[in-house]
Amino acid sequence: MTPQDTDVPAALRQLEDDRSSVRLRAAMAVGTTPEPRFVDKLVERCAIEPEFFVRDMLTWALARHPVSVTLPVLLREVRSERAQARSQALHTLSKIGDRQAWPAITRALLCDADDEVARSAWRAAVVLVPEGEESALAAVLATQLGRGERETQLSLSRALVGLGEVVLPALRAAATAADRQVCTHALATERLLRDPDAGFEFAIEEAKRVVALGGSGQAGQ
Repeated sequence: MTPQDTDVPAALRQLEDDRSSVRLRAAMAVGTTPEPRFVDKLVERCAIEPEFFVRDMLTWALARHPVSVTLPVLLREVRSERAQARSQALHTLSKIGDRQAWPAITRALLCDADDEVARSAWRAAVVLVPEGEESALAAVLATQLGRGERETQLSLSRALVGLGEVVLPALRAAATAADRQVCTHALATERLLRDPDAGFEFAIEEAKRVVALGGSGQAGQ
């Protein structure tokens, strides 16, 4: 048995160590010397790893492996019943950036009831969307306007802004919604699209004032 062979079970055990620092080093070691036999274990660990910085290292390690090995496992994982498994698999797909994964970014994931899963799906979708399908994606993302707390709303705004001018029809339609929160979020997102330096909080407060005055913010545009 070679030294590399003897390291395999040790590294796998270390990914389950109680100490996050040990798990971090193990994930780093696996990514430094990629081995296809590690992929299943890395993905399995992503689904249950409690520490963000360790999950990020697991994603880095997976991205270091051949796409032909990681992609099938990750595509299976986005259908998991465990929310963290779906979220982390989507996050990893966004980092890998291979558009073969696009068909897996379903409407169900983009509208997932779990905020972390939805946010990961939004980010992945913007990275993976094929040319010509941006408008359709924008229309689906716009259905989520007004959702959740500030962090979730900021994630959605960033995703929409990342698609560019193509999102304007969807944003302007949402800006006429009866739901004030949807309207406010749409107006704030359009402001960020036009002025990325405005800042989300400023854009939201400005949009609230417009909505309070009964406007859509589109007069004179």
